[in-house]
Amino acid sequence: MIKNIGCLFDLDGVLIDSESLYTCFWNEVEETMPTGVPDFAIRIKGSNLPTILNTYYAPSLHQAIIDKLQVFEDNMVYPIFPGVIDFLDELNNNSVPCAIVTSSSMDKVKRLFKLYPDFGQYFRGIITGDMVTHSKPNPECYLKGANAINREISNCYVFEDSIFGIQAGKAAGAHVIGLPTTLPVDKIKETEPEMIIDSFIGFRLSCMKK
Repeated sequence: MIKNIGCLFDLDGVLIDSESLYTCFWNEVEETMPTGVPDFAIRIKGSNLPTILNTYYAPSLHQAIIDKLQVFEDNMVYPIFPGVIDFLDELNNNSVPCAIVTSSSMDKVKRLFKLYPDFGQYFRGIITGDMVTHSKPNPECYLKGANAINREISNCYVFEDSIFGIQAGKAAGAHVIGLPTTLPVDKIKETEPEMIIDSFIGFRLSCMKK
């Protein structure tokens, strides 16, 4: 048994199958408010909203995008990936503390927990994009995640699907496991996580190595 470990999960594209929906959303925004950035919807994966707005859009456009995103997320479905609950159950049964570390807002996390009332019980900590000063790939979010579950970051496993997220986990000093749910597996391999898994189906604590 691996002792004194913790697990830090990105949300979109890791726990819930939503990244393809966000890609469509940002592609629609790009059509009406073009940035001219190639593959914009993919490039921003892992960034929080303030970083996206301040990096790519004039201040005069910020509120319109915020309002559009609010409507989108209010009507969004949050399907939990197959295998996630089974893995979280095993972690819980083995007293492995977990946290969600996401670039999304706390309001979105609350909507998710309202939709799935029992889902929140698995997580000792929640770190959202509005709780950090620096967005991924900065390691701040994962360092806060480790602190929230009272674990050393070097004993934490980070589960990520984005390039920025994997870079953040590695920069923090965690063991990073990549999932090719949002990007092709070749792109995930380029970021050199310690392990790549196709999904959580059949994934167990025994699969994790330190």
